[in-house]
Amino acid sequence: MTRIDIQNIAVMTSGGDAPGMNAAIRAVVRSSVFYKKDIYGIYRGYEGLIEGDIERFTARKVSNIINRGGTILKTARSEEFRTPQGRKKAYQNLKQNNIDALVVIGGDGSFRGMKIFSEEFDFPVIGIPATIDNDINGTDFSIGFDTASNTAVEAIDKIRDTASSHNRLFFIEVMGRNAGFLALYSGIAGGAEDILIPEEDRGINELLNSLKRSKRSGKTSSIVIVAEGDTTGKNVFDLAKYVEKHLKEYEVRVVIIGHIQRGGCPTTFDRVLASRLGVKAVEALLDGQSQKVVGYKNNRITVYPLETAIKKQKPVNQELIDIIEILTT
Repeated sequence: MTRIDIQNIAVMTSGGDAPGMNAAIRAVVRSSVFYKKDIYGIYRGYEGLIEGDIERFTARKVSNIINRGGTILKTARSEEFRTPQGRKKAYQNLKQNNIDALVVIGGDGSFRGMKIFSEEFDFPVIGIPATIDNDINGTDFSIGFDTASNTAVEAIDKIRDTASSHNRLFFIEVMGRNAGFLALYSGIAGGAEDILIPEEDRGINELLNSLKRSKRSGKTSSIVIVAEGDTTGKNVFDLAKYVEKHLKEYEVRVVIIGHIQRGGCPTTFDRVLASRLGVKAVEALLDGQSQKVVGYKNNRITVYPLETAIKKQKPVNQELIDIIEILTT
């Protein structure tokens, strides 16, 4: 990567929205201004970059957004960016606006596109992990995960009230197509009787045995948290029907929390994390770094290779897996 004197930086959000993205945008903009660099916002992710939807930002442009969910820059999928022609258009728009470097706030797919683009055009890029799935390798937490898990726990607490009142078994599906971090954290925090995640294929018989043990121990109601990517059943409804058929003593209900996990005001943790990562992203670029991700590891902000973030699936915390059986006794 050829080192250049960076004067103009652009920031964009890409992929699924996550609470705290606005706080990260704010941090990137204001730290760029602090270091006397011009800063631009790119609307609608890579699609907006291809279409030249770019605006010069000032510090005032990001006032009063740290508490807002979603992203003021919007986000969109872009099939065209997957093509060499689309990426060339994106590069030409950056050069036309005299932009020297790019900060991408997003998840795994966004980072993969960023890596290809950077390699093709020798263009400086830094990634900020923001996804409620928390599945970016190399960082303990990504922006949005804490808020989403708190939203899920609030829903679980409310569902437990009605589960206890009617002696019912609830299957609650949370987001996590390929990763079970949200299910794992919200399930433990919500006191679930069982947690099903893609990384741990325990099988339907183990689930039935677990529910039977709960019943024998005197529990009159139960909650099972299911990550949407879990394969114990074809889907959560199929799983619930199977359990109801084989454990007739249970009255079974299904709740899919859905997209409310994506929205809402970010928590204090997510606002602080986003602020720290945003500042570090700008400082990394000005230090001549590229194809890197800023992350959070052992309560410290780190800068690590983009390749590490995307080359393999992030492992779940084995300690949390181990304590599920203990706490669900």
